[in-house]
Amino acid sequence: MKKKIYLISTTLLAMAALFMSSCLKDPRYVDFSKAGNVVDFPLGGTSHFGADAITETPDTDANGTIIRQFAVNVATANKTTTPTKITLAIDTTLVAAYVAKDPTVSYVVLPADAYVFTTTDVTIPAGQSSAVVSITFYKNKLDPSKSYMLPIKIAGTSGGYTISGNMAIHYFHFIGNDFAGSYEHFYTRWNNADTTTAPSTPRGDQGPVTLLPVSPTEFIVQTGYYTTPNYDVTFTKTGTGASATYSNWAIQFLPADIAPGTTWATNITVVEPPQFRPLTLVFNPNTQYTFAQSLQLFRFYFKTASRAIIDDYQKN
Repeated sequence: MKKKIYLISTTLLAMAALFMSSCLKDPRYVDFSKAGNVVDFPLGGTSHFGADAITETPDTDANGTIIRQFAVNVATANKTTTPTKITLAIDTTLVAAYVAKDPTVSYVVLPADAYVFTTTDVTIPAGQSSAVVSITFYKNKLDPSKSYMLPIKIAGTSGGYTISGNMAIHYFHFIGNDFAGSYEHFYTRWNNADTTTAPSTPRGDQGPVTLLPVSPTEFIVQTGYYTTPNYDVTFTKTGTGASATYSNWAIQFLPADIAPGTTWATNITVVEPPQFRPLTLVFNPNTQYTFAQSLQLFRFYFKTASRAIIDDYQKN
C-alpha cells in the first residue's frame, strides 16, 4: 500500500537555506565567513516547535504510518568544495529537559516500536547546501491519551564545523488530543445575520484544515471569516480507548486573535459569540458524548452586527 509522505515544503526548506546563505555577510547577522561553516536544521529548534507536531492523517495500514521528511543544512560563506558529513542521533534525555522548561504538556519518550529512523549518517555533497532525510512514525502504536516526543539532534560533523546552538534539534512530538488532525472545512455566511433565510455564501468546501492541538483537552482551528481568528475549543475526557467519553465542551475565539488593537477587535462587533450548532444532536455541555458524537459538535456558529457564520469541520 502506498505510504503517505509529509514534507515540510521543499520550497520552504530551500528558501530557508537560501536565506541563511544570503545572510552570511549581512552585518545584521552572524558573519559565518569568520565563524566557519555551521550545520543546522533550517526549521529546527524551539522556535519551530509547532511545525514538529505530528498531526497528519496516517496511512490506512495497520500501523497508521506517517513519514515525515526534514532537511539538514550547511551554511557557508562560499560553496563547499568537499562533502559535508553530518551525524544525527536520537537523544531521549532532551524530553525531560524540555518538560522541565515548559511543563504545560507532560511529554514522554516515544516508544521504540513506534518509529523507524535509520539515516543517522548524512552526507551533503560538495557544492550543495542541504540534504533531506526521513523518519517513519507508527501512530496506531501510540496511546492517544498520552503526549510523546522524539528529539533528533545533530550530534557531529566532519571538518570541525560548528553545530548551530538553537537550530540543531527537531522536537518531533504527538500531543495526546483525540481530535487533532485533518478535517474538511465547510463555510456558510449570511449577510443579514439571520440563518433562517437563504445564505449569501452557500455552504462551500474550503478544503482541508488541521485542528491543531494545544493540550490533550484543547485544540484550535480557524474560522473562514474575514481576519480568520482561531476558535479555541476545550473539553473534558473521561475514560480511555474506545469507551472514552467527552463532556464540558466550551468554545471561544482565541483571546490573542481578538485582543484590543487587532484588526478583528477594531472592525468586528460580535453579537453572539461562538457556539456549537450540531445538526443532529442537541448540545449540552454536561452530556457525555462518544467520540463519534463529539465529531458532530464541530459545527460552529457566531453572529456579528451584520453577518452570521457557520464553520463546519468534518474529519478526513
